[in-house]
Amino acid sequence: MDFLRPASWEEALAAKAEHPDAVPIAGGTDVMVEINFDHRRPAYLLDLGRVADLHAWETGADTVRLGASVPYTRIMENLAAELPGLALASHTVASPQIRNRGGVGGNLGTASPAGDAHPALLAAGAEVEAESAARGTRMIPIDAFYTGVKRNALRPDELIRAVHIRKADGPQQFSKVGTRNAMVIAVCAFGIALHPRTRTVRTGIGSAAPTPVRARAAEEFLDAALEEGGHWDGGRALPPSVLKQFADLCSAACSPIDDVRGTAEYRRRAVGVMARRTLTWTWEAYREGRRSAFPKGGAA
Repeated sequence: MDFLRPASWEEALAAKAEHPDAVPIAGGTDVMVEINFDHRRPAYLLDLGRVADLHAWETGADTVRLGASVPYTRIMENLAAELPGLALASHTVASPQIRNRGGVGGNLGTASPAGDAHPALLAAGAEVEAESAARGTRMIPIDAFYTGVKRNALRPDELIRAVHIRKADGPQQFSKVGTRNAMVIAVCAFGIALHPRTRTVRTGIGSAAPTPVRARAAEEFLDAALEEGGHWDGGRALPPSVLKQFADLCSAACSPIDDVRGTAEYRRRAVGVMARRTLTWTWEAYREGRRSAFPKGGAA
């Protein structure tokens, strides 16, 4: 196994073009585990640790450009207001040592359905910035990124440079089921984001299907229920029937398996419970925000 260690992004792209089978590592928190257990033995490792651009982020008017190697700890400490769902998910990633090393790019590259970042990225509506030396840069919508079990839409000579994530314009939540809060692979996970500007809701489900998925039917149902009931403007509490239907539709979006961490039946039920709870939390936060904006009870 040969070790490639470029000092710049241009050198990294050149190395990937010359060795398309080279496996990129930054934090190494996924790849090195597989190598240590002899589950993987790549011909080349491409260490991106010295590429400074990958460790930086930029906050624009509407989006955050998050370098692929920005550690989860930095997301928690610096971007909780802009990316609350991803910050919550980051809190559940492994141990403090792993959170200091691992980044979203590794989760995306591995494309494991159990990756903690995926539900939050789906709910927020992210785009993956991929680049190759031959074809340049392209943006991959997060909905099109996951193509199969631990497979993604990257071409052999492409590397992930950054992730572009819309700044939160409403409450977001993340929930994960495991034997403990962190230091554990998710039995299942759920993310939700309210987008008041477009009057839409997005979801993300992890570890309950061959790939991370959205509960699209649940989103469409909730979008219609919120609009028809005048909830966005009125800020009224959601009826129990809406919460139940949303939860049921989220459960139905799953196609889980039985494994050592949980049964398919348990995962479906757990996703429904998380969907109902996180929707309740996010909607109450939205209502509280409206009350804060109009402290005397009036509306503009």
